[in-house]
Amino acid sequence: MAHNEHNKSKNSGSFAMIILGALLLYLAPNINPSNPILGAIALIGGIIIGGVGFYLKFIRTRAKKV
Repeated sequence: MAHNEHNKSKNSGSFAMIILGALLLYLAPNINPSNPILGAIALIGGIIIGGVGFYLKFIRTRAKKV
């Protein structure tokens, strides 16, 4: 039982946030070419979502260990 709990994935949501942010950054210029404001919002959203996911995945876990 203890071994099963040891192998469980931790913070999998943060990796999904990084992937979602990267997809938004990649697709932002193509979201709606007739309305560039939506593309800019998607670009900024991708940066924010990816940054939060990166913080949760890498920065916060290393700060706890120190």
